[in-house]
Amino acid sequence: MSDVTPADLRRILDQQRAAFLNAGPPDLKQRRTDLRHLKAEILKRRSDILRALKTDFGQRSERESAIVELIPLVQSINYMIAHLGHWMKPQRRHVSAYFQCGRAWVVRQPVGIVGIIAPWNYPVSLALVPLATAIAAGNRAMLKPSEFTPATSAVIGEIVQAVFPTEQASVVTGGGEVGAAFSALPFNHILFTGSTAVGKKVAEAAARNLTPVTLELGGKSPVVIEPGFSMQRVADRVAFGKLTNAGQTCIAPDYVLVHEDDRDTFASAWQEAVKKQHPGGYVGSPDYTAILNQHHYERLIGLIGNAETQGARVIRLGRDSAADHVLAPVLLLNVTPQMAVMQEEIFGPVLPVLTYRTLDEAIAFINARPHPLALYYFGDNRTERDKVLKSTVSGNVTINGTLLHIAQDDLPFGGVGDSGIGAYHGREGFIALTHARGVYQQGRFNAATLLQPPFGKLTDAITNLILR
Repeated sequence: MSDVTPADLRRILDQQRAAFLNAGPPDLKQRRTDLRHLKAEILKRRSDILRALKTDFGQRSERESAIVELIPLVQSINYMIAHLGHWMKPQRRHVSAYFQCGRAWVVRQPVGIVGIIAPWNYPVSLALVPLATAIAAGNRAMLKPSEFTPATSAVIGEIVQAVFPTEQASVVTGGGEVGAAFSALPFNHILFTGSTAVGKKVAEAAARNLTPVTLELGGKSPVVIEPGFSMQRVADRVAFGKLTNAGQTCIAPDYVLVHEDDRDTFASAWQEAVKKQHPGGYVGSPDYTAILNQHHYERLIGLIGNAETQGARVIRLGRDSAADHVLAPVLLLNVTPQMAVMQEEIFGPVLPVLTYRTLDEAIAFINARPHPLALYYFGDNRTERDKVLKSTVSGNVTINGTLLHIAQDDLPFGGVGDSGIGAYHGREGFIALTHARGVYQQGRFNAATLLQPPFGKLTDAITNLILR
């Protein structure tokens, strides 16, 4: 695929808008047909997708890619197909006694043209789930995948082109200049997934057009471990969440808060869990993912070095390869909030461990920082668990596990503040990309006709009755 120009972007947008206004919203049958065709094309090109992902990352397990990219994508499309009819039905609304004989309802209208900006870390699912959502909501869409995963972007472009005409859905590619021009287009909605820093720029550009945005960002998602909880159980599930895609996951556990008496037990259990999940090592492993590129690899090496020079104890659990940008898991003990690794989202297989003496300390630590995209709590004490959940704010929560809240199709997915604006997935995605159009049909008789000029004593009586 060749990169587009800003003029190309505007031409495609105008083409889609004209088609949307001319054809009107597609009906339920057409939307389901489009979703089924998209799913069929994804499955048809399954091998192409997995090969492209491996090409872009250099080392990425095809099995893991199928699990974390294709399964959530296909399940999401299936869920939309199954529930779309219910979502599209007009919703009856209450009419007060003074307006009886009238009827009120809400219709979900497509907003129009949706601009989707996808990231590089899960370049298939985080591009095509939003696209499927836009189609389910009756919209047309322009999709810009990441320039850092060109092989995958090419396959995505082929999939979309095989299923949809350009005036319905289009994939456009390019670097920063194209991305900036894309964000500045007068879409009817923009759905962006990526870093907080870039998300702010997207929101700023969208604001000039008063374009609503859904921003799926990131942040430092904490793991809170209840005192005395089974560390083997915790370590196994935190290792899964941290090492999936080598930590290049927006909802990956970013740091652990463990009671000071349990720290060493957790550290030992973590090392055993990592070895169990990746017994073959990391360099050249079929089950372990490389860091996307040298820049991100060096950034992570810098975070580790900064922590070590400030007194952190670094536990390396394997051999690295700068040439292949493969970074083996790293556990950091004796971490302080001032270290660089605690100042930015890690986005790699590096896990800082901090200790607390009381859960109130852990809660205060979380609340002193921007709201995270995810929060993980491990423990069986419902009182303590509820205390943590009620006293903190985050995107979503998984209890006694990691990552799996994102796989629940009936849960909204989204952040708060620095970790995002709005939510999608399932019904919430449909709602985000439609407009709630309220409709009132006035009956032949209702009290409203008695509140029209000319006013008199009857008007006063009815007004006083309503205002009781």
